[in-house]
Amino acid sequence: MPILNREHGAEQPYWPLGPFQVRLPLIHYRLEMPEVIQGLIMFVVGLAMIPLLETYLGMPYEAALAFTFIAGLGYILPSLLGVPLVPGWITPAIPVVLLYLKGFEPGPEAIKAMFALQLEVTLIFLFLGVTRLGSKLVDVIPNSLKSGIIIGAGIAALMGELKTGGRIDSTPISLLLGAIISAYILFSLSFKNVVNASPLAKRIANFGMIPGMVIAMVIGWTSGEYATPNIEWGITQPDFALMWQYLTFTVGFPGWDVFLLAIPTAVIAYVIAFGDIIVGFTLVKRIDHLRADEKIDGSVDRVHLVTALRNLLHAFLAPWPGLAGPLWTAAHATVAERYAMGRKAMDSIYSGGGSFWVTGFVALFILPLVTLFKPVLPIALSLTLILTAYICIMVGMEQLKNPTERGVAGIVAVTLAMPDPKSTVYAVAIGLILYFLIERPKLFGKHAPEDEVIFADGAEESPAKERAEVS
Repeated sequence: MPILNREHGAEQPYWPLGPFQVRLPLIHYRLEMPEVIQGLIMFVVGLAMIPLLETYLGMPYEAALAFTFIAGLGYILPSLLGVPLVPGWITPAIPVVLLYLKGFEPGPEAIKAMFALQLEVTLIFLFLGVTRLGSKLVDVIPNSLKSGIIIGAGIAALMGELKTGGRIDSTPISLLLGAIISAYILFSLSFKNVVNASPLAKRIANFGMIPGMVIAMVIGWTSGEYATPNIEWGITQPDFALMWQYLTFTVGFPGWDVFLLAIPTAVIAYVIAFGDIIVGFTLVKRIDHLRADEKIDGSVDRVHLVTALRNLLHAFLAPWPGLAGPLWTAAHATVAERYAMGRKAMDSIYSGGGSFWVTGFVALFILPLVTLFKPVLPIALSLTLILTAYICIMVGMEQLKNPTERGVAGIVAVTLAMPDPKSTVYAVAIGLILYFLIERPKLFGKHAPEDEVIFADGAEESPAKERAEVS
Protein backbone atom coordinates (compact mmCIF):
# COMPACT_ATOMS: atom_id res chain seq x y z
CA MET A 1 0.00 0.00 0.00
CA PRO A 2 1.20 3.57 -0.66
CA ILE A 3 2.11 5.94 2.16
CA LEU A 4 -0.38 8.56 0.89
CA ASN A 5 -3.93 7.39 0.18
CA ARG A 6 -6.62 9.01 -1.94
CA GLU A 7 -9.94 10.14 -0.54
CA HIS A 8 -13.00 9.06 -2.48
CA GLY A 9 -13.65 11.36 -5.43
CA ALA A 10 -10.35 13.24 -5.11
CA GLU A 11 -7.23 13.31 -7.28
CA GLN A 12 -4.47 10.81 -6.57
CA PRO A 13 -2.03 12.43 -4.06
CA TYR A 14 0.96 14.24 -5.56
CA TRP A 15 3.67 16.79 -4.88
CA PRO A 16 3.14 19.95 -6.97
CA LEU A 17 6.10 21.03 -9.11
CA GLY A 18 5.22 23.95 -11.38
CA PRO A 19 2.96 22.59 -14.14
CA PHE A 20 3.70 19.00 -13.06
CA GLN A 21 2.29 16.62 -10.45
CA VAL A 22 5.03 14.41 -9.01
CA ARG A 23 3.98 10.88 -8.02
CA LEU A 24 6.38 8.20 -6.79
CA PRO A 25 5.68 4.46 -6.54
CA LEU A 26 4.88 3.18 -3.03
CA ILE A 27 4.57 6.78 -1.80
CA HIS A 28 1.78 8.15 -3.99
CA TYR A 29 0.50 4.95 -5.57
CA ARG A 30 0.74 1.21 -5.07
CA LEU A 31 2.38 -1.24 -7.44
CA GLU A 32 -0.20 -3.16 -9.50
CA MET A 33 0.93 -6.78 -9.90
CA PRO A 34 -0.68 -7.41 -13.33
CA GLU A 35 1.12 -4.33 -14.71
CA VAL A 36 4.35 -5.40 -12.99
CA ILE A 37 4.18 -8.76 -14.77
CA GLN A 38 3.30 -7.04 -18.05
CA GLY A 39 6.29 -4.73 -17.68
CA LEU A 40 8.63 -7.73 -17.29
CA ILE A 41 7.54 -8.95 -20.73
CA MET A 42 6.32 -5.90 -22.63
CA PHE A 43 9.63 -4.06 -22.16
CA VAL A 44 10.71 -6.16 -25.14
CA VAL A 45 8.83 -3.74 -27.41
CA GLY A 46 11.30 -1.01 -26.41
CA LEU A 47 14.14 -3.32 -27.41
CA ALA A 48 12.51 -3.72 -30.84
CA MET A 49 13.99 -0.33 -31.80
CA ILE A 50 17.50 -1.85 -31.73
CA PRO A 51 17.37 -3.28 -35.29
CA LEU A 52 16.34 0.14 -36.63
CA LEU A 53 19.17 1.83 -34.73
CA GLU A 54 21.65 -0.65 -36.20
CA THR A 55 20.33 -0.33 -39.75
CA TYR A 56 19.57 3.38 -40.10
CA LEU A 57 21.97 5.01 -37.61
CA GLY A 58 24.79 2.53 -38.22
CA MET A 59 25.57 1.66 -34.60
CA PRO A 60 26.51 -1.71 -33.05
CA TYR A 61 24.12 -3.70 -30.87
CA GLU A 62 25.91 -2.73 -27.62
CA ALA A 63 25.48 1.00 -28.27
CA ALA A 64 21.88 0.55 -29.40
CA LEU A 65 21.14 -1.42 -26.21
CA ALA A 66 22.49 1.48 -24.14
CA PHE A 67 20.09 3.79 -26.02
CA THR A 68 17.16 1.68 -24.74
CA PHE A 69 18.13 2.50 -21.15
CA ILE A 70 17.79 6.22 -21.91
CA ALA A 71 14.41 5.46 -23.48
CA GLY A 72 13.46 3.50 -20.35
CA LEU A 73 14.03 6.59 -18.20
CA GLY A 74 11.86 8.58 -20.59
CA TYR A 75 8.99 6.09 -20.33
CA ILE A 76 8.84 6.68 -16.56
CA LEU A 77 8.49 10.47 -16.84
CA PRO A 78 4.75 10.75 -17.71
CA SER A 79 3.44 8.84 -14.66
CA LEU A 80 6.12 10.55 -12.54
CA LEU A 81 5.04 14.04 -13.65
CA GLY A 82 1.25 13.66 -13.72
CA VAL A 83 0.19 12.35 -17.14
CA PRO A 84 -2.51 9.62 -17.05
CA LEU A 85 -1.41 8.05 -20.36
CA VAL A 86 0.93 5.09 -20.90
CA PRO A 87 3.69 6.55 -23.12
CA GLY A 88 5.46 4.99 -26.06
CA TRP A 89 6.68 6.02 -29.49
CA ILE A 90 5.00 8.03 -32.23
CA THR A 91 4.50 4.61 -33.76
CA PRO A 92 2.56 5.40 -36.97
CA ALA A 93 5.19 8.01 -37.85
CA ILE A 94 8.02 5.45 -37.95
CA PRO A 95 7.70 4.73 -41.71
CA VAL A 96 7.92 8.47 -42.45
CA VAL A 97 10.94 8.90 -40.17
CA LEU A 98 12.73 5.96 -41.81
CA LEU A 99 12.03 7.42 -45.25
CA TYR A 100 13.64 10.67 -44.06
CA LEU A 101 16.67 8.81 -42.67
CA LYS A 102 17.20 6.96 -45.96
CA GLY A 103 18.45 10.26 -47.37
CA PHE A 104 21.50 10.11 -45.11
CA GLU A 105 24.45 7.72 -44.87
CA PRO A 106 24.19 5.44 -41.79
CA GLY A 107 26.63 6.68 -39.18
CA PRO A 108 27.48 10.29 -38.25
CA GLU A 109 25.34 11.86 -41.01
CA ALA A 110 22.22 9.89 -40.05
CA ILE A 111 22.80 10.59 -36.34
CA LYS A 112 23.00 14.33 -37.06
CA ALA A 113 19.79 14.11 -39.11
CA MET A 114 17.99 12.23 -36.35
CA PHE A 115 19.17 14.80 -33.78
CA ALA A 116 17.80 17.64 -35.92
CA LEU A 117 14.44 15.93 -36.33
CA GLN A 118 14.09 15.05 -32.64
CA LEU A 119 15.06 18.55 -31.53
CA GLU A 120 12.44 20.09 -33.83
CA VAL A 121 9.78 17.73 -32.47
CA THR A 122 10.87 18.86 -28.98
CA LEU A 123 10.43 22.53 -29.90
CA ILE A 124 6.96 21.94 -31.36
CA PHE A 125 5.72 20.19 -28.23
CA LEU A 126 7.42 22.72 -25.95
CA PHE A 127 5.98 25.75 -27.75
CA LEU A 128 2.45 24.36 -27.77
CA GLY A 129 2.73 23.29 -24.13
CA VAL A 130 4.15 26.57 -22.79
CA THR A 131 1.71 28.75 -24.75
CA ARG A 132 -1.16 26.34 -23.91
CA LEU A 133 -2.08 26.29 -27.56
CA GLY A 134 -1.93 22.49 -27.43
CA SER A 135 -5.13 22.26 -25.37
CA LYS A 136 -6.85 24.76 -27.67
CA LEU A 137 -6.03 22.64 -30.72
CA VAL A 138 -8.22 19.87 -29.34
CA ASP A 139 -11.26 22.18 -29.65
CA VAL A 140 -10.21 24.16 -32.72
CA ILE A 141 -9.33 21.34 -35.12
CA PRO A 142 -12.43 20.00 -36.92
CA ASN A 143 -13.72 16.68 -35.63
CA SER A 144 -13.55 15.10 -39.09
CA LEU A 145 -9.88 16.06 -39.46
CA LYS A 146 -8.94 14.70 -36.02
CA SER A 147 -10.77 11.44 -36.62
CA GLY A 148 -9.41 11.12 -40.15
CA ILE A 149 -5.83 11.49 -38.89
CA ILE A 150 -6.41 8.84 -36.22
CA ILE A 151 -8.01 6.39 -38.67
CA GLY A 152 -5.39 7.06 -41.35
CA ALA A 153 -2.53 6.50 -38.91
CA GLY A 154 -4.08 3.17 -37.98
CA ILE A 155 -4.44 2.12 -41.61
CA ALA A 156 -0.83 3.14 -42.36
CA ALA A 157 0.48 1.13 -39.41
CA LEU A 158 -1.48 -1.95 -40.50
CA MET A 159 -0.53 -1.72 -44.17
CA GLY A 160 3.14 -1.55 -43.21
CA GLU A 161 2.79 -5.07 -41.81
CA LEU A 162 0.53 -6.49 -44.54
CA LYS A 163 2.31 -5.13 -47.62
CA THR A 164 4.42 -7.36 -49.86
CA GLY A 165 7.78 -7.77 -48.20
CA GLY A 166 6.33 -6.87 -44.80
CA ARG A 167 6.62 -8.99 -41.67
CA ILE A 168 3.55 -11.01 -42.65
CA ASP A 169 5.53 -12.52 -45.54
CA SER A 170 8.43 -13.81 -43.46
CA THR A 171 6.60 -14.80 -40.25
CA PRO A 172 2.95 -15.45 -41.17
CA ILE A 173 2.16 -18.17 -38.62
CA SER A 174 3.42 -16.49 -35.46
CA LEU A 175 2.23 -13.01 -36.45
CA LEU A 176 -1.29 -13.99 -37.49
CA LEU A 177 -1.96 -16.27 -34.51
CA GLY A 178 -0.45 -13.76 -32.07
CA ALA A 179 -2.54 -10.92 -33.50
CA ILE A 180 -5.77 -12.96 -33.44
CA ILE A 181 -5.27 -14.09 -29.83
CA SER A 182 -4.29 -10.61 -28.63
CA ALA A 183 -7.26 -8.98 -30.38
CA TYR A 184 -9.67 -11.59 -29.00
CA ILE A 185 -8.51 -11.07 -25.42
CA LEU A 186 -8.45 -7.27 -25.65
CA PHE A 187 -11.51 -6.46 -27.73
CA SER A 188 -13.86 -9.46 -28.16
CA LEU A 189 -17.40 -9.04 -26.80
CA SER A 190 -17.74 -12.79 -26.42
CA PHE A 191 -14.53 -12.98 -24.37
CA LYS A 192 -15.87 -10.24 -22.07
CA ASN A 193 -18.87 -12.46 -21.39
CA VAL A 194 -16.49 -15.32 -20.60
CA VAL A 195 -14.54 -13.02 -18.26
CA ASN A 196 -17.73 -12.24 -16.32
CA ALA A 197 -18.37 -15.95 -15.80
CA SER A 198 -14.86 -17.37 -15.38
CA PRO A 199 -12.21 -16.34 -12.80
CA LEU A 200 -9.51 -17.90 -15.01
CA ALA A 201 -10.55 -15.81 -18.00
CA LYS A 202 -10.51 -12.71 -15.80
CA ARG A 203 -6.91 -13.44 -14.80
CA ILE A 204 -5.96 -13.87 -18.45
CA ALA A 205 -7.68 -10.58 -19.34
CA ASN A 206 -5.60 -8.78 -16.70
CA PHE A 207 -2.48 -9.39 -18.79
CA GLY A 208 -3.73 -7.68 -21.94
CA MET A 209 -1.67 -8.51 -25.02
CA ILE A 210 0.91 -10.60 -23.13
CA PRO A 211 -0.79 -14.00 -23.78
CA GLY A 212 -0.92 -13.34 -27.51
CA MET A 213 2.66 -12.07 -27.61
CA VAL A 214 4.05 -15.02 -25.62
CA ILE A 215 2.17 -17.52 -27.79
CA ALA A 216 3.43 -15.77 -30.94
CA MET A 217 7.01 -15.97 -29.68
CA VAL A 218 6.69 -19.68 -28.78
CA ILE A 219 5.19 -20.42 -32.20
CA GLY A 220 7.96 -18.41 -33.86
CA TRP A 221 10.63 -20.45 -32.08
CA THR A 222 8.99 -23.86 -32.63
CA SER A 223 8.12 -23.21 -36.29
CA GLY A 224 11.58 -21.94 -37.11
CA GLU A 225 10.37 -18.44 -38.06
CA TYR A 226 12.67 -17.07 -35.35
CA ALA A 227 16.01 -18.35 -34.05
CA THR A 228 16.22 -20.11 -30.68
CA PRO A 229 17.55 -17.72 -28.01
CA ASN A 230 20.99 -18.03 -26.48
CA ILE A 231 20.19 -17.14 -22.88
CA GLU A 232 22.92 -15.47 -20.81
CA TRP A 233 22.87 -14.98 -17.04
CA GLY A 234 23.73 -11.97 -14.96
CA ILE A 235 23.00 -8.25 -15.09
CA THR A 236 22.84 -6.31 -18.35
CA GLN A 237 25.81 -4.01 -18.71
CA PRO A 238 25.00 -1.34 -21.33
CA ASP A 239 28.07 0.16 -22.95
CA PHE A 240 27.52 3.86 -22.28
CA ALA A 241 31.11 4.67 -23.25
CA LEU A 242 30.51 3.20 -26.70
CA MET A 243 27.11 4.90 -26.86
CA TRP A 244 28.82 8.28 -26.43
CA GLN A 245 30.58 7.74 -29.75
CA TYR A 246 27.19 7.85 -31.49
CA LEU A 247 25.92 11.13 -30.04
CA THR A 248 26.10 14.63 -31.49
CA PHE A 249 28.64 15.63 -28.82
CA THR A 250 31.07 13.31 -30.62
CA VAL A 251 29.94 13.21 -34.27
CA GLY A 252 29.15 16.93 -34.40
CA PHE A 253 26.00 18.99 -34.78
CA PRO A 254 24.03 19.22 -38.03
CA GLY A 255 24.06 22.24 -40.31
CA TRP A 256 21.09 24.49 -40.97
CA ASP A 257 20.36 22.65 -44.20
CA VAL A 258 19.66 19.45 -42.25
CA PHE A 259 17.34 21.31 -39.88
CA LEU A 260 15.42 22.65 -42.88
CA LEU A 261 15.13 19.16 -44.39
CA ALA A 262 13.76 17.81 -41.09
CA ILE A 263 10.90 20.34 -40.74
CA PRO A 264 8.26 18.50 -42.85
CA THR A 265 8.90 15.20 -41.04
CA ALA A 266 8.75 16.93 -37.65
CA VAL A 267 5.38 18.50 -38.49
CA ILE A 268 4.05 15.16 -39.75
CA ALA A 269 5.22 13.45 -36.54
CA TYR A 270 3.45 16.05 -34.40
CA VAL A 271 0.18 15.75 -36.31
CA ILE A 272 0.22 11.98 -35.75
CA ALA A 273 1.21 12.43 -32.09
CA PHE A 274 -1.66 14.88 -31.68
CA GLY A 275 -3.95 12.14 -32.88
CA ASP A 276 -2.43 9.84 -30.24
CA ILE A 277 -3.23 12.41 -27.54
CA ILE A 278 -6.84 12.47 -28.70
CA VAL A 279 -6.99 8.66 -28.70
CA GLY A 280 -5.44 8.49 -25.23
CA PHE A 281 -7.82 10.94 -23.58
CA THR A 282 -10.77 9.43 -25.44
CA LEU A 283 -9.94 6.08 -23.86
CA VAL A 284 -9.65 7.79 -20.46
CA LYS A 285 -13.04 9.49 -20.87
CA ARG A 286 -14.64 6.19 -21.84
CA ILE A 287 -13.79 4.68 -18.45
CA ASP A 288 -13.63 7.80 -16.24
CA HIS A 289 -17.40 7.89 -15.64
CA LEU A 290 -17.20 4.33 -14.28
CA ARG A 291 -14.86 5.39 -11.47
CA ALA A 292 -16.37 8.05 -9.22
CA ASP A 293 -13.64 7.35 -6.66
CA GLU A 294 -10.89 9.19 -8.62
CA LYS A 295 -10.76 12.56 -10.35
CA ILE A 296 -8.42 12.44 -13.33
CA ASP A 297 -6.70 15.65 -14.42
CA GLY A 298 -6.56 15.40 -18.21
CA SER A 299 -4.20 18.29 -18.94
CA VAL A 300 -3.27 18.30 -22.63
CA ASP A 301 -0.68 21.04 -21.96
CA ARG A 302 1.09 18.84 -19.40
CA VAL A 303 1.23 16.02 -21.95
CA HIS A 304 2.92 18.41 -24.40
CA LEU A 305 5.50 19.52 -21.82
CA VAL A 306 6.38 16.00 -20.69
CA THR A 307 6.61 14.76 -24.29
CA ALA A 308 8.91 17.69 -25.05
CA LEU A 309 11.17 16.71 -22.13
CA ARG A 310 11.33 13.11 -23.37
CA ASN A 311 12.23 14.12 -26.92
CA LEU A 312 14.86 16.54 -25.58
CA LEU A 313 16.38 13.69 -23.56
CA HIS A 314 16.48 11.51 -26.68
CA ALA A 315 17.86 14.21 -28.97
CA PHE A 316 21.02 14.68 -26.91
CA LEU A 317 21.47 11.24 -25.33
CA ALA A 318 19.73 8.69 -27.60
CA PRO A 319 18.43 9.82 -31.03
CA TRP A 320 15.42 7.56 -31.53
CA PRO A 321 13.72 6.73 -34.87
CA GLY A 322 10.49 5.95 -33.02
CA LEU A 323 10.57 9.42 -31.42
CA ALA A 324 9.05 9.94 -27.96
CA GLY A 325 5.28 9.79 -28.24
CA PRO A 326 2.53 10.57 -25.73
CA LEU A 327 0.84 7.17 -26.04
CA TRP A 328 1.46 3.45 -26.41
CA THR A 329 -2.04 2.72 -27.61
CA ALA A 330 -2.16 -1.03 -27.00
CA ALA A 331 -0.66 -0.82 -23.48
CA HIS A 332 -2.82 2.15 -22.52
CA ALA A 333 -5.95 0.34 -23.70
CA THR A 334 -5.02 -2.64 -21.50
CA VAL A 335 -4.52 -0.39 -18.46
CA ALA A 336 -7.80 1.41 -19.17
CA GLU A 337 -9.71 -1.87 -19.39
CA ARG A 338 -8.39 -2.99 -15.99
CA TYR A 339 -9.00 0.44 -14.48
CA ALA A 340 -12.65 0.17 -15.49
CA MET A 341 -12.99 -2.96 -13.32
CA GLY A 342 -12.91 -0.85 -10.15
CA ARG A 343 -10.56 0.31 -7.40
CA LYS A 344 -9.85 -3.20 -6.16
CA ALA A 345 -8.56 -4.14 -9.59
CA MET A 346 -6.49 -0.93 -10.01
CA ASP A 347 -6.22 1.76 -7.36
CA SER A 348 -5.41 4.64 -9.71
CA ILE A 349 -4.87 5.27 -13.41
CA TYR A 350 -1.38 6.45 -12.39
CA SER A 351 -0.60 3.26 -10.47
CA GLY A 352 -1.31 1.23 -13.61
CA GLY A 353 0.92 3.17 -16.00
CA GLY A 354 3.56 3.81 -13.33
CA SER A 355 3.86 0.14 -12.33
CA PHE A 356 4.11 -0.87 -15.99
CA TRP A 357 7.08 1.30 -16.97
CA VAL A 358 8.96 1.28 -13.65
CA THR A 359 9.06 -2.50 -13.94
CA GLY A 360 9.89 -2.25 -17.65
CA PHE A 361 12.96 -0.18 -16.80
CA VAL A 362 14.09 -2.64 -14.13
CA ALA A 363 13.64 -5.50 -16.64
CA LEU A 364 16.29 -3.94 -18.89
CA PHE A 365 18.91 -4.91 -16.28
CA ILE A 366 17.83 -8.58 -16.20
CA LEU A 367 20.19 -10.14 -18.75
CA PRO A 368 18.33 -13.49 -19.07
CA LEU A 369 15.18 -11.61 -20.14
CA VAL A 370 17.06 -9.37 -22.59
CA THR A 371 18.82 -12.33 -24.26
CA LEU A 372 15.66 -14.47 -24.22
CA PHE A 373 13.70 -11.93 -26.24
CA LYS A 374 16.56 -10.79 -28.51
CA PRO A 375 15.65 -13.09 -31.48
CA VAL A 376 11.93 -12.20 -31.40
CA LEU A 377 12.15 -8.40 -31.19
CA PRO A 378 10.35 -7.96 -34.56
CA ILE A 379 7.21 -9.83 -33.43
CA ALA A 380 6.80 -7.47 -30.46
CA LEU A 381 6.92 -4.45 -32.76
CA SER A 382 4.53 -6.02 -35.29
CA LEU A 383 1.87 -6.94 -32.72
CA THR A 384 2.06 -3.42 -31.29
CA LEU A 385 1.52 -1.90 -34.73
CA ILE A 386 -1.43 -4.20 -35.53
CA LEU A 387 -3.22 -3.58 -32.22
CA THR A 388 -2.51 0.15 -32.50
CA ALA A 389 -4.15 0.09 -35.93
CA TYR A 390 -7.33 -1.52 -34.57
CA ILE A 391 -7.63 0.91 -31.67
CA CYS A 392 -6.97 3.96 -33.86
CA ILE A 393 -9.67 2.92 -36.34
CA MET A 394 -12.14 2.06 -33.55
CA VAL A 395 -11.67 5.31 -31.64
CA GLY A 396 -11.59 7.45 -34.80
CA MET A 397 -14.87 6.01 -36.07
CA GLU A 398 -16.46 6.42 -32.65
CA GLN A 399 -15.85 10.19 -32.69
CA LEU A 400 -17.70 10.84 -35.97
CA LYS A 401 -21.21 12.16 -35.41
CA ASN A 402 -22.88 12.26 -38.84
CA PRO A 403 -22.46 11.07 -42.45
CA THR A 404 -20.83 14.34 -43.53
CA GLU A 405 -18.07 14.02 -40.95
CA ARG A 406 -17.61 10.36 -41.80
CA GLY A 407 -17.16 11.18 -45.49
CA VAL A 408 -14.55 13.87 -44.88
CA ALA A 409 -12.72 11.73 -42.31
CA GLY A 410 -12.63 8.83 -44.78
CA ILE A 411 -10.96 10.97 -47.45
CA VAL A 412 -8.44 12.28 -44.89
CA ALA A 413 -7.67 8.75 -43.68
CA VAL A 414 -7.10 7.34 -47.17
CA THR A 415 -4.86 10.28 -48.10
CA LEU A 416 -2.82 9.95 -44.91
CA ALA A 417 -2.28 6.21 -45.46
CA MET A 418 -0.81 6.71 -48.95
CA PRO A 419 2.85 5.58 -49.25
CA ASP A 420 4.14 9.10 -49.81
CA PRO A 421 6.33 11.09 -47.37
CA LYS A 422 4.12 14.14 -47.93
CA SER A 423 0.82 12.27 -47.47
CA THR A 424 0.22 13.75 -44.00
CA VAL A 425 0.60 17.30 -45.30
CA TYR A 426 -1.82 16.51 -48.14
CA ALA A 427 -4.26 14.89 -45.71
CA VAL A 428 -4.34 17.93 -43.42
CA ALA A 429 -4.78 20.34 -46.34
CA ILE A 430 -7.56 18.23 -47.91
CA GLY A 431 -9.28 17.82 -44.54
CA LEU A 432 -9.39 21.57 -43.93
CA ILE A 433 -10.60 22.33 -47.46
CA LEU A 434 -13.38 19.72 -47.26
CA TYR A 435 -14.39 20.95 -43.80
CA PHE A 436 -14.97 24.49 -45.04
CA LEU A 437 -16.58 23.45 -48.33
CA ILE A 438 -18.76 20.56 -47.16
CA GLU A 439 -19.32 20.57 -43.39
CA ARG A 440 -19.99 24.21 -42.51
CA PRO A 441 -23.64 25.28 -42.87
CA LYS A 442 -22.34 28.73 -43.83
CA LEU A 443 -19.18 28.99 -45.90
CA PHE A 444 -18.21 32.38 -44.42
CA GLY A 445 -18.87 33.88 -41.01
CA LYS A 446 -20.08 32.24 -37.84
CA HIS A 447 -22.84 29.68 -37.83
CA ALA A 448 -25.20 29.13 -34.92
CA PRO A 449 -25.37 25.74 -33.16
CA GLU A 450 -28.96 25.33 -34.30
CA ASP A 451 -28.07 25.59 -38.00
CA GLU A 452 -29.30 22.48 -39.76
CA VAL A 453 -27.17 20.05 -41.74
CA ILE A 454 -28.87 18.70 -44.86
CA PHE A 455 -27.65 15.26 -45.94
CA ALA A 456 -27.56 13.93 -49.47
CA ASP A 457 -30.73 11.87 -48.96
CA GLY A 458 -32.69 15.00 -48.09
CA ALA A 459 -32.84 14.33 -44.35
CA GLU A 460 -32.19 17.21 -42.00
CA GLU A 461 -30.48 17.10 -38.66
CA SER A 462 -29.72 19.82 -36.16
CA PRO A 463 -26.23 19.67 -34.65
CA ALA A 464 -27.61 20.97 -31.36
CA LYS A 465 -30.27 18.25 -31.35
CA GLU A 466 -27.68 15.61 -32.21
CA ARG A 467 -25.40 16.68 -29.37
CA ALA A 468 -28.31 16.50 -26.97
CA GLU A 469 -29.14 12.98 -28.14
CA VAL A 470 -25.50 11.86 -27.81
CA SER A 471 -25.23 13.25 -24.29
